[in-house]
Amino acid sequence: MELRTLRYFLTAAQEENITRAADILHVTQPTLSRQMMDLERELGVTLMLRGRNGLTLTDDGIFFRQRAQEIVELADRLEKSFVERQNDISGMVVIGASEAVGGQTLAKLIKEFSEKYPAVQFTLYNETVDNVKDRLDKGLVDIGLLLEPIDVTKFDYVRLSQQDTWGLLVRDDHPLTEKKSLTAEDVVPYPLILPLRDSIRAEILNWLGCEEKELKIPLFYTLLSNAALMVAEGLGCAFCMDGALAIRSDPRLRFIPLEPRRMTHSVLVWKKNNLFSPATSLFIQEINLLRARIE
Repeated sequence: MELRTLRYFLTAAQEENITRAADILHVTQPTLSRQMMDLERELGVTLMLRGRNGLTLTDDGIFFRQRAQEIVELADRLEKSFVERQNDISGMVVIGASEAVGGQTLAKLIKEFSEKYPAVQFTLYNETVDNVKDRLDKGLVDIGLLLEPIDVTKFDYVRLSQQDTWGLLVRDDHPLTEKKSLTAEDVVPYPLILPLRDSIRAEILNWLGCEEKELKIPLFYTLLSNAALMVAEGLGCAFCMDGALAIRSDPRLRFIPLEPRRMTHSVLVWKKNNLFSPATSLFIQEINLLRARIE
């Protein structure tokens, strides 16, 4: 299986039409059709259903598209890395960021670095913690902005000075807005919107002193930006941290911290023993200089 074939497949999947994809790829329609059929024979599965209205991916096709995108992206980055080594410092640093107050420090680092090395560009993925970790593991992201705890056997890291505070996001007409902080006893009677991530949800349930079946939970979420819309509509109150921009997305929303206070540090992480591009290596040096200033 060649990298070119993966690019052909991704273009066909994107366009949902062999003729349009062939035009974009500058190949003939029969050539592209034959390449796709050869690919399906090689894999032993049907990737695309052909119909009058175009192409539709099968379940195998959807799975293959995800893996093909990862392989092509990694190959492109590898090629760019070798080009960068032959020129002045330039290229791309890829960052995956979860919702955290440490984003303020990250923004300052990127601004200062860009002034020193104007030819370097950044790509920023705003993702859940688990998605950022997955991209780090696969080499699709160079540096991640995460929240503790982290796997120190896999990642080097710098702990940032900022800490996120756990609390509850409520609508401004909710009875809990009368309180400056919230105990578990205050929170349990109301419908609660919880993070989907198992480890975080377990911490919240431990703080509440309840099992899930004892609570009214209308929704689980991955990104708070969508959960905040549900809070604004009155579906329930969302457990979250104050570093997420979504808590300030609507004037009807109010963040109330938990009592006793629960704090979590932001961390910048990257894979151990990994060979990075010159641009990324320099940016990691800047992060380590930040560590020296913090300590």
